[in-house]
Amino acid sequence: MAKIQFSRGMNEEVIPEVRLTRSRTGDSGTATFIFNNPKALDQGVTEDITGMYMIDEEGEIITREVKARFINGKPEALEAIHIMKSSEQWDRFIRFMERYGEENGLELSKS
Repeated sequence: MAKIQFSRGMNEEVIPEVRLTRSRTGDSGTATFIFNNPKALDQGVTEDITGMYMIDEEGEIITREVKARFINGKPEALEAIHIMKSSEQWDRFIRFMERYGEENGLELSKS
């Protein structure tokens, strides 16, 4: 089961928009996740967010690059950036996304 958490033990139910970029050599890449009105912000307590944890049967991928977007002083969205610095990290991330996508109805569209 592939899941995303912002606080340990609390699965995020909102399905993100995900944008991927990859270097021409394939040695590095970036994934940007945007969660609009995520469950993690329901109580408006952003201090509980310690990172974004992508968990599946292979283990865990962690990014600490998480920012809240505020509109009129209220948190409305979370943006997380995951940087992959090797082709192995890219491949591991893609395996996670394939599992996560199958479970949540995401599909890849190339630009």
